[in-house]
Amino acid sequence: MPSIHFPEFPADVPTHPLLVIDYPLLVAGDQAEIDKLWGAATNLGFWYLKNHGADDLAEGMFQMAADTMHLPMEEKLKFEQGDAGNSFGYKAAGANAVDATGQPDTVEFINIAKDDALAWPKQARRAYPSSVNAHMVETVTPFVKKSVEVNDTVLQIFNDRLGLPPDALKKRHSLAEYSGSETRVIKNPPSAHTPTKIAIGAHTDFGSLSFLHNRLGGLQVLVPGSEDWQYIKPLPGHAICNIGDALALFSGGILRSNLHRVVPPPGAQAQQERWSLVYFTRPGNDVELRALVEDSKIVADAVARTPDKNFETGCTSFEWFTRRIKNQRMNNRTGPETWMNSRGTEHRVNAT
Repeated sequence: MPSIHFPEFPADVPTHPLLVIDYPLLVAGDQAEIDKLWGAATNLGFWYLKNHGADDLAEGMFQMAADTMHLPMEEKLKFEQGDAGNSFGYKAAGANAVDATGQPDTVEFINIAKDDALAWPKQARRAYPSSVNAHMVETVTPFVKKSVEVNDTVLQIFNDRLGLPPDALKKRHSLAEYSGSETRVIKNPPSAHTPTKIAIGAHTDFGSLSFLHNRLGGLQVLVPGSEDWQYIKPLPGHAICNIGDALALFSGGILRSNLHRVVPPPGAQAQQERWSLVYFTRPGNDVELRALVEDSKIVADAVARTPDKNFETGCTSFEWFTRRIKNQRMNNRTGPETWMNSRGTEHRVNAT
């Protein structure tokens, strides 16, 4: 199992502060906490979430991933996600580009579809290594269910604040419809000897909400109005949550899908393997990604105020997701244009 004893995040490394949101207060409908969440979601699009109840399950997910990463490479590659735009399964280090030059990434990870975790023991989308299956009942499925609960709570708050009809966002994230929703555990090797190597390139997230459990530094955000990347410090017991492209589009840009990346941890943390765990909530595959102007005057007014921005993608969630996954694969690369075709709502050419 990955070590839980890490060097402290260096005190002399600048970080960007995030608002801390208390999950039980959201569940209770506390208006002050909801207002705080709304402020975080509409400004930076990132926040800490505490008392979410997923810490023990997260430990089990890290154990599952450690078991998986210790399998022989030839076994892991039987479950590789491939180059056709499918995200579920195993991804080897170097399979994706991190920028327009084609620099390969440094991380390996295992992605497990929400649809498979909830359908178990039936197979919904694909097969997984035996190490994943062994943890499915006790860890993977409960973690997915908990993550769905947390993100659905946040979605309903956004639904109401955007003036949408009841359950408008929930219907677009129905558990009954296949989607790109998945949980991922990422392993990045110690980076003390390659301190400038980017693990995961600058990007906005593909879907609606991300529920992240970090053990070491390395996550950086590009703060609006700034040209400098800033670290987000991991806090024990606090998940890091953020908005993705789908919610930015649904809301007409009111909710912010912000650029972020993963670089080597600072200081002595660079000597350690970096493990992180995330659950991505994404809309159903057939959901059209566009501003919900017919459903909300708030959204319609936001779109009217930003005529320079396009919230009509002309594609479904599945098409958006597949395009972005497919075009970051090294095997699909033809040149800088391939990387450009993998970008999302907040892409900036000079953000590397």
